Amino acid sequence: MQPVAITTHDSLVVSVLALILALGLTLTTPTTGMQAAFGFLILLTAFTSVSAALYLLIASMLLSPEIAIGRIEGRGVGGRELSFRMDDILLVIIGVSWLVKNILYRELALFRETPLNRPIAVYMVICVISTLIGVLNGHVRPIAGFFFVLKYFEYFFVFFMVVNHVRSEQHVVGLVMALLVVGLIVSLYAIYQIPSGQRASAPFEGESGEPNTLGGYLVFLLAIMTGLLLHIQISPIRVALLVLSGFAILALMATLSRSSYLSAFVLLLTVGVTQWRRPRVLTFLLVIMALIPLLAPANVKERVSETFFGRQYGGEIKVGRVGLDLSTTERLKSWAYVLDDWVHDPLLGRGITGYAWADAQYVKILGETGLTGLVAFGFIIYRLWRCARESFLSQTDPFAKGLAHGFLLGLVAMLAHGVGANTFIIIRIMEPFWLCAGLVMLLPTLSPSAEPANRTEMAT
Repeated sequence: MQPVAITTHDSLVVSVLALILALGLTLTTPTTGMQAAFGFLILLTAFTSVSAALYLLIASMLLSPEIAIGRIEGRGVGGRELSFRMDDILLVIIGVSWLVKNILYRELALFRETPLNRPIAVYMVICVISTLIGVLNGHVRPIAGFFFVLKYFEYFFVFFMVVNHVRSEQHVVGLVMALLVVGLIVSLYAIYQIPSGQRASAPFEGESGEPNTLGGYLVFLLAIMTGLLLHIQISPIRVALLVLSGFAILALMATLSRSSYLSAFVLLLTVGVTQWRRPRVLTFLLVIMALIPLLAPANVKERVSETFFGRQYGGEIKVGRVGLDLSTTERLKSWAYVLDDWVHDPLLGRGITGYAWADAQYVKILGETGLTGLVAFGFIIYRLWRCARESFLSQTDPFAKGLAHGFLLGLVAMLAHGVGANTFIIIRIMEPFWLCAGLVMLLPTLSPSAEPANRTEMAT
């Protein structure tokens, strides 16, 4: 992306902000003043260089602390912690600077046209309508519904921010490299936790942590790295990707997340099915699949086997003669609870936060937004798949083709992860997911071989 020239408008806005900051500092304590100055620096960076703000956002996706600011009650969800993170603040700052720039420079397009604009808009409208109806019917508490609807929309904003600000292939490469560097740091942090005997989780997640979230994030990164490995032929880069993948696999094992193991297996299976004409790739995958059961740590093997052969406490669901473990049983019972009650509000559900938390993305969507929301969500996934596939088929550059291929693999893996987790509303998975979705969507418009018409506007 070309450097943004500081214009008279920019100088005026920055000067006004600096004056407000200077006046505010005279009325605050030194600690508050330092925090305000740091916030002003972020604001200044976001306003003058969205490119730099995007790199800050990538770093904050997994490396920013989560600060609880209260607890809100939802009729169906019980209590939930209301928290914010650095990436929440960055998204707000970037969004405000984006709107200000569109006011100052009317020639800028507020939203660049993409095939996903309308499906996302429809899904957002359905979420709002179902939640409003849920509030009127007493299923949703207004404050809980409002904040969680905003949280859902935050993930889509990452996508729109990328497609509206990335303008060069070099910028795409830089963002992906930054994403992989953060992934390496997170993987090393997870490996560092192994001696403690606790399930690994991402940094700054508190005492309990969310191993399932880290697992989903790692599987998605493994999908991106797999796509790049399948197409990039430069030896040093391939070696670096293999090393990164090795660290990510070790970290993934340390999460002991069965949903993540399932999605990783689906990832391997998808690569094997789609690459069956490449003997070397297929042989490598078969070797990996044969070695994992032999070399996996004992706690990983135990975690997988206890799903069907774990200790029985009474009341567990049985599949034939095999009794599922208590955790899996409770998860399936929560699904049944939502599905039994869903028939009373089949079209629009009971609104966001209108149901108890069910660890399954599709059951959750059905309960909260009904068949209408599930169809709208499915249409978004269909458009994502179709656009990513078209992007993959149109590319000749190895990096671009690998990125598109990796995103396709990641999409399949995340759909599998959603069977046992609320994958598509987990911020630490969805931020990198929608970042890569935006980059893949842009690839045809940035490719040197693209048609001139495609450079100015995407096909709807």
